[in-house]
Amino acid sequence: MDAPLMSLTCVAGLGVSGTAAARVLAARGERVVVVESAEGERQLAAAAELSGHGVEVRFGPLELPGGVTRLVTTGWAPHHPLIAAALDAGVEVVGEVELAWRLRSGRAAPWLALTGTNGKTTAVRMLTSILLAAGRKAAAVGNVGVPVVEAVGEPYDALAVELSSFQLHWSSTLAPHAAAILNLAPDHLDWHGSMEAYAADKGRLYERAGTVIYNADDPEVARLAAPYPGAVGFTLRVPRPGQVGVVEDLLVDRAFVADPAESAEELATLADVRPLAPHNVANALAAAALARTLGVSSEAVRQGLRDFTPDPHRLAHVARVGEVDYVDDSKATNPHAAAAALSSYPSIVWVAGGQLKGADVDELVRQAAPRLRGAVLLGADRARIAEALARHAPNVPVVDISGQDTGVMDRVVTEASRLASPGDTVLLSPAGASLDMFANYPARGEAFARAVRGLEAAT
Repeated sequence: MDAPLMSLTCVAGLGVSGTAAARVLAARGERVVVVESAEGERQLAAAAELSGHGVEVRFGPLELPGGVTRLVTTGWAPHHPLIAAALDAGVEVVGEVELAWRLRSGRAAPWLALTGTNGKTTAVRMLTSILLAAGRKAAAVGNVGVPVVEAVGEPYDALAVELSSFQLHWSSTLAPHAAAILNLAPDHLDWHGSMEAYAADKGRLYERAGTVIYNADDPEVARLAAPYPGAVGFTLRVPRPGQVGVVEDLLVDRAFVADPAESAEELATLADVRPLAPHNVANALAAAALARTLGVSSEAVRQGLRDFTPDPHRLAHVARVGEVDYVDDSKATNPHAAAAALSSYPSIVWVAGGQLKGADVDELVRQAAPRLRGAVLLGADRARIAEALARHAPNVPVVDISGQDTGVMDRVVTEASRLASPGDTVLLSPAGASLDMFANYPARGEAFARAVRGLEAAT
């Protein structure tokens, strides 16, 4: 009698996480088929590499292989035809993060997980820096770019796990040691269908977490944390017992101390947070709280924040030209992120525009209006930002830059410099995605920086 065939797993796509998932499953002796529609140079190279591990890759129209019992997705939406076909056929659909959770060994490192609309990568890298300063072997994994499935088999003391709403949607048993949600604002609504569904997927992170950590200044996050007794809040205000927060120029812990009602412990100073901006202070507090759940000392928190190097294109100071600062915040690809950046400077010439992805900018412009000295707009949806400026900041001069040629950013920076006065900050914080004009947000930020350096050289 023939032996029964092993169960078959289908992996959707040859992206970084999909390739990693297929490789790890094959190393465990499982049968794996990867389906991929694109047949470019990168995909062909990944397929060749996987074939050496016994993984079959099928190019062409995405179809569910016969006999498949599990589909691993790296964040594809439920309405994608391949995913929908799997669900209709009763095939279990799991994300790469969920797969990694299930593949942990008995002595697996604890997961310190975080999500949010903005600030995730900064906070997870701050957390990793703090853990390293404490002498822990740690890594930043997940949505930060390193597949979790590759890290779970390594001898880490802790994993700092950045999770997107897409990854959380496909995670059903995830139970991190501690979990934090940084903030919530409308984003990816085309994927989730509604703000309610988006928030619900973010909130899945709390369902089985050992310690729930939440932004006490964000009403939506506080609502998600409300059902969990003992949840630890972080706030930019003076902390109450059970919170971490700010007292004058100090980051202070009133949660992970012997007597939260009567005592507090200094964790760091505002000067230890780089770049210093309100949203980055919130990121630092969240990272500190996550680390403190593992007993990390206040000294390690301070040293880790001092050692942290911000990723590019996040409030990155490019140059000072003629007593005007030029700052690249190209990573601000939605209004919530741009609002955080705009609140960080008192007098701004704002460079904005791109693909708004259906997001509303009225509230962003209304709040920022008192700080704006001018605006230079570019990209596909610049007219919508111009309309909001006309409604909420009618006295702010606006320059509209049309075109999508390579010289657009040079014209943008030139016009911004004409609007700026000594003491102002020219801030690239677009509030929209970059793909209408650039390969990605780093390319947009690099174009801005090149234009600023050209201005500096000509001055």
